[in-house]
Amino acid sequence: MAAYRSDDDYDYLFKVVLIGDSGVGKSNLLSRFTRNEFSLESKSTIGVEFATRSIRVDDNVIKAQIWDTAGQERYRAITSAYYRGAVGALLVYDTTRHVTFENVGRWLKELRDHTLESLNVDDAFTQVLSQIYHVVSRKALDIGGDPAALPKGQTIHVGSKDDVSAMKKVGCCSS
Repeated sequence: MAAYRSDDDYDYLFKVVLIGDSGVGKSNLLSRFTRNEFSLESKSTIGVEFATRSIRVDDNVIKAQIWDTAGQERYRAITSAYYRGAVGALLVYDTTRHVTFENVGRWLKELRDHTLESLNVDDAFTQVLSQIYHVVSRKALDIGGDPAALPKGQTIHVGSKDDVSAMKKVGCCSS
């Protein structure tokens, strides 16, 4: 039987911030990860909110303290103060609203302006993109393909065809 560990018992504490335009789904990402909840009727964040969740990585308990920042311009001075001390950031945009993607550059600049070093921003995105590439490469190998022959400039679905079909039927975030 595994030993019980309280919520305050962890090996590492990492502060992560969620940033992006208003209405892109930052609060729902936080809610889904920390409480396994999703709401189509969620309201815009005023200022900042945060939640925590602990996960096990190897033999360590990692407690993530995730800060959900408001995306509206009027809260920018308040929310940028919460970047301090963060070891990571998720920059969120809405794939159905292209303007939120166009604003990614502005969010990256703000993040770089308020972090100790901009290298950690580049490293974080490099790590995420590397992990995505490895998942896609493994998928190509699993179906007998050559990772070098991955389609370039095309959408790649990382789940199986059945997974993608099922996801289309129920939506991206249903329980």
